Amino acid sequence: MRVSPLEIQPAGGPRWVRQLPALVLALFCLDIGIVLILLPWSPFWDRNYFFPLAPQWGRLFASGYLRGAVSGLGLVNVWIGLSEGWRRLRA
Repeated sequence: MRVSPLEIQPAGGPRWVRQLPALVLALFCLDIGIVLILLPWSPFWDRNYFFPLAPQWGRLFASGYLRGAVSGLGLVNVWIGLSEGWRRLRA
């Protein structure tokens, strides 16, 4: 019995199955990045459960520097997600 070249699948399954983990990683990085960018500037940041547990750290938590650093981490995550997604689309 002869098999046509169209029926032969590369090792590891179809292409979309091999690329699925990278696409899930890209979406995860985008989601986490957007949350980290927006969360420090939302009212939820000040009403957090953990902040009253360490009241001496209150000034640090309310600092614009810490909020900016967390948002910066969010930008890095968005960049990673976009670059990974772009790399997978070009492949």
